[in-house]
Amino acid sequence: MEQFLQQIASGLANGAIYACVALALVMIYVSTDHINFAQGEMAMFSTYISWQLMSWGMSFWVAFIVAVAFSFVLGVIIERVILRPLHNAPVLSIVVVFIGLLAICNSVAGAIWSYLIKEYPSPFPKSSFGIAGVIGPHQLGVVLVTLVVLGLLFVFFRYTPLGLAMRAAAQNPQMARLVGVRVDWMLALGWGLAAAVGAVAGIMVAHIVYLDPNMMGGILLYAFASALVGGIGNPGGAVLGGFIVGVVENLVGTYVSFIGTELKFTVALGMIIVVLLVKPTGLFGSTVVKRV
Repeated sequence: MEQFLQQIASGLANGAIYACVALALVMIYVSTDHINFAQGEMAMFSTYISWQLMSWGMSFWVAFIVAVAFSFVLGVIIERVILRPLHNAPVLSIVVVFIGLLAICNSVAGAIWSYLIKEYPSPFPKSSFGIAGVIGPHQLGVVLVTLVVLGLLFVFFRYTPLGLAMRAAAQNPQMARLVGVRVDWMLALGWGLAAAVGAVAGIMVAHIVYLDPNMMGGILLYAFASALVGGIGNPGGAVLGGFIVGVVENLVGTYVSFIGTELKFTVALGMIIVVLLVKPTGLFGSTVVKRV
């Protein structure tokens, strides 16, 4: 029973990371109908920024805030400078741009900081406590930070005028323009928020997977599976999908002997295939009918 609880707790901690990246993917998809394949690499680059700031003597949480702010600005700049001119471009052109952003972020990070694996510090205490046998301090801290970020986003989009304007711009740009919403800037801010949420995930997971330019490759796959499981057009569903994927991959890797830890990626791939075959809209998604 203790091992089962440990796997559940570890799966929730992993799922919190997947939920953050999945939410970032869904935020971009809802507003643009495209998947940002460079989301993981952008998060990795921001994580390196925080590591560099800490190596210069800055405290973890100050470096965390600066790196997240940097990621927000980077997301806005990418949308305004690179993607805005491609607004009416073919889908394939935009996919190529996303892949190019992925390669650029990876290459620049490798050129600046090298491809050697680096240890990333944890901001959470190492001392044990009552539930340390089930979940470690860093894992518990990751879950709490993720829940705080998701809660702040919920309040922002639900109760603030700017958040409501961003939702309107993503759901119905034409009507939003008629009531005076600056849709172009709302989409740019959406890109910035998605980049910032991805940066939170990268910084939280770096202590677990270690820091290197390829650290987010596998996590992006899990996040994509989470978004599909929960519903690619449903931000709340994507968050729940992240926790579901995290728990399922841990349990399957532990209790299915021929999979183990080496073939955990197949669990995510299998979940993607099953969802696309059985319910393409995801567990919490809904079918959208468009007039063509």
